[in-house]
Amino acid sequence: MAENKQVHVIVRGRVQGVCFRMETQRAAQGLGLTGWVKNCPDGSVEAVFEGKESDLDQIIQWCGQGSPGSSVDQVETDWLDTVSGFTGFNIRF
Repeated sequence: MAENKQVHVIVRGRVQGVCFRMETQRAAQGLGLTGWVKNCPDGSVEAVFEGKESDLDQIIQWCGQGSPGSSVDQVETDWLDTVSGFTGFNIRF
């Protein structure tokens, strides 16, 4: 079985007020990923995803396209060595 990995993602652009967090949650759950997503004060969206590397690659690609109505300018990724063992994928407020 493939070892789980974790990636921290920051998405910049028009990503707040366009259901980006809800659609990110839906996409992550569809891939079987765990973690969280939240809006940041600077207008970006921050997320941490855990799962198989191939699924993480897919969610990063999804973040680059975003939800309908969003306009993504940049996706920053930081692969982390730790795995937190999240039990689901949540929207943080």
